[in-house]
Amino acid sequence: MNSAPFSLRVEKRVGILRMERPEKRNALDAPMLEALGEKLWEIEHRDDLEVLILTGRDKAFCAGGDIEAWSGLDAAGFGRHWIRDGHDIFDRLARLRQPVIAVLNGHALGGGLELAACADYRIAEDHVKIGMPEAGLGIIAGWSGTQRATRRFGSQWVRRMALFGEILTAGRAHDAGIVDQVAAKGRGFDCALELAEKVLGRGPLATELTKMMINAAEGEERERVLDSLAGRIAAASDELREGVAAFREKRSPDFRN
Repeated sequence: MNSAPFSLRVEKRVGILRMERPEKRNALDAPMLEALGEKLWEIEHRDDLEVLILTGRDKAFCAGGDIEAWSGLDAAGFGRHWIRDGHDIFDRLARLRQPVIAVLNGHALGGGLELAACADYRIAEDHVKIGMPEAGLGIIAGWSGTQRATRRFGSQWVRRMALFGEILTAGRAHDAGIVDQVAAKGRGFDCALELAEKVLGRGPLATELTKMMINAAEGEERERVLDSLAGRIAAASDELREGVAAFREKRSPDFRN
């Protein structure tokens, strides 16, 4: 078994990010969150990676936050570190420049569903269950389960799962628009590869910019998107080259000529 909590490999411009803690159904603890953050930083900066598949080892996707990792924390540590740190890392996943396909090859509960909500496309194998059981443990969904999940799934479905404890089958989740595709058991990854090939057949810059604008429309990262788009335009201009040259030559820039 891989001793690292996450593994990443890249094949033909498709990244495969896999959770490697199946003995705990890939429940997230602090080392897993830290490793996820590091992998996402690497993915964001790799030029050879244009689409990402997120899945779990063996038959597990993610059972949420590991109760043993957070139940002993005091209120300050829980809110300041467990929630905020995890939230920052999930935001990084949702805001990756590459399209993300999540393969739910096992149950996606609590933090596992919040993780899947960060993806652009979700494929659930037909045996999985999906839900938000946090309130049954006396806690809340802290990694944007009431925010991003509501934006992407709709408030009523989040109410049904988070307030009333409704657990959805893959088929029911598909009918609700929470997952985009249902695959037979063991076939989710193959379906994701087929979908990734479709993404690779599209313009990479157009795809990246389109994802950014959709995120902005959702309120996911409006300020960052605006700054990034404006920065791209400025960086491609003759004005930047003239400004930098003038700085280096210790003269006033001539932006008109």
